[in-house]
Amino acid sequence: MTNDLIAKAAIDRRMAEIITPVIEDLGFELVRVRLMSGKSTILQIMADKPEGGIEVDDCAQISQAVSAILDVEDPILDEYTLEVSSPGIDRPLTRLKDFEAFEGYEAKIETAELIDGRRRFKGELAGVEDDEVLINVEEGTIGLKFDWLSDAKLVLTDDLIKEMLRQRKASGAIDETAFDEIQTDESDEGEN
Repeated sequence: MTNDLIAKAAIDRRMAEIITPVIEDLGFELVRVRLMSGKSTILQIMADKPEGGIEVDDCAQISQAVSAILDVEDPILDEYTLEVSSPGIDRPLTRLKDFEAFEGYEAKIETAELIDGRRRFKGELAGVEDDEVLINVEEGTIGLKFDWLSDAKLVLTDDLIKEMLRQRKASGAIDETAFDEIQTDESDEGEN
């Protein structure tokens, strides 16, 4: 499997190998998989549509398909709960193409090793060059090799929220006609 942040631990990579084909067959992309063991074991799967805008029904469909394959493969010894979710607005950035797609937005990046004395970087994403993620930090634009990254996610900003809403509207995920009746509130009429 290529170096990415979709699956970090060995068990997560094994899970990714099993579930990626299932998720891709349904027309979705695996954003991240994590097997989290605490009091109970949770297999957390984040998926999205290639163009974004995954819905609750899509997550249910993925959940059913993944459950079926995991029953056959049985890679997890303990009892576990399967959670399938969308990446959310402040989504994790797990593939090189994510850093390209969200150029211009603010992100937090962590590296596995110290780079120039630090491991945490926050700034505006400036695209990708070869295998490096470019980010504008206070000191200027720096390039971090994708292999160095241990964690990366978008920061929730007004710009990001606006862009996500715009995308959802464009993809038809938000049905504006559903809001029409709510907006015709008589009490507001004389105010503007």
